[in-house]
Amino acid sequence: MNSVFGSNITINPPALTVRQNAEGKYISPFHDIPIYADEAGNIFHAVVEVPRWTNAKMEIATKEPLSPLKQDVKKGNLRYISNVFPHTGYIWNYGAIPQQSCLPLELQEFQRSVSVFFTCLHQVCSRGEVLRVKVLGTPALIDEGETDWNVIVINVEDPEAEDFNDIEDVCRLKPGFLQATLDWFRMYKVPDGKPENQFAFNGEFKNRVNRAAA
Repeated sequence: MNSVFGSNITINPPALTVRQNAEGKYISPFHDIPIYADEAGNIFHAVVEVPRWTNAKMEIATKEPLSPLKQDVKKGNLRYISNVFPHTGYIWNYGAIPQQSCLPLELQEFQRSVSVFFTCLHQVCSRGEVLRVKVLGTPALIDEGETDWNVIVINVEDPEAEDFNDIEDVCRLKPGFLQATLDWFRMYKVPDGKPENQFAFNGEFKNRVNRAAA
């Protein structure tokens, strides 16, 4: 975890998590953490909302004071993602890139949906953890009629990070990972009685260099 941004305080777990910086002051994980960890190197910050293999649907409440991490509520009930065989919960660490309004101009039209990431091919992160990540690519998920660009990144502190620079490296070095990602996104709402999700570009992942053109 990036200690510059302090630590998390969980209140009434797992429903609410707030953040303190290294000076003990409460901060917003969305508005107070800069989008770039190293702009020249295209290294971004990312905040973990949902640790790998967990089911609670946690999100940064961007419109609330201090933007706490809160469990989503639907019809008065806390939301949990159903298991999709053979997986348990989310198959990656899942979260948000902060300060998306600071994205390059060519990505402004995508800013609402460039909000999630999958990272750390080996690590199970902690909720609220702040990572330094590099972007590898993205699929274009059609979720209930809306396009979500779900950004695939890797933690720069991952022991294999130097080997991964684009989506083709994921295909080459981690066979099956991207197909499992497509399968999970296609099926994850089916246990709740909803239809399978679809993908633009026939499920083709777009490389980091193609992202603005997509």
